[in-house]
Amino acid sequence: MILYAIPTPLGASPEQSLPASALHTVRGLNDFVVENAKSARAFLGALGVPVRDLNIRTIDGDPRRLLQPLRENRPLGLLSEAGCPAIADPGAALIEAAHREGFKVVPLVGPSSIVLALMASGLEGQRFAFCGYLPREPKDRERRIRELEARSRKERETEIVIETPYRNDALFAALLAACAPTTRLCVAADLTLPGENVATRRVSEWQGTAGPGKRPAVFLLLADVR
Repeated sequence: MILYAIPTPLGASPEQSLPASALHTVRGLNDFVVENAKSARAFLGALGVPVRDLNIRTIDGDPRRLLQPLRENRPLGLLSEAGCPAIADPGAALIEAAHREGFKVVPLVGPSSIVLALMASGLEGQRFAFCGYLPREPKDRERRIRELEARSRKERETEIVIETPYRNDALFAALLAACAPTTRLCVAADLTLPGENVATRRVSEWQGTAGPGKRPAVFLLLADVR
């Protein structure tokens, strides 16, 4: 039996974000493990799925107990809050558990803010690393930024980080303060939404400009090796 990893929209409607084949698969499922039950019901409702008849359970505790539909020979869907399951997402533990029990895992096609940001950044796409969230304490965050910049310079590698929207501007300011003037920084905000904006500039060119504010954003940096 199959565990389907189902991407969910970053903001656009399901029909705009997922191909018809993925939508068809989702509409055929009755069992789901989700990050957030409310948003999952909204997503499924937008697809015309009668959510009252579904078995929807949230990701918490031991993921093995959530695999029971697979053991009963029923397919299971895994839904992230937004974007691709198991990418900066707690769903990875469920997928690991499914592999351990020998179940097939099938990823469906859909949006990933991390990949979309890298595609639009113009930065190094052969070598890149998603580094998740940076430390919240200013000194630790500055130290981590400098470590990532040094690694980027050494490996010619794009470093990708994210932040909770209400702390975006603090991270943006920290990146400008810690990075070399020649380091290229991309800020990709509101991806797939009407207000989408992706801009890549050197740190020196970003100085004096405002951050993305409380919009969903991805930050990418590439140090200058010259």
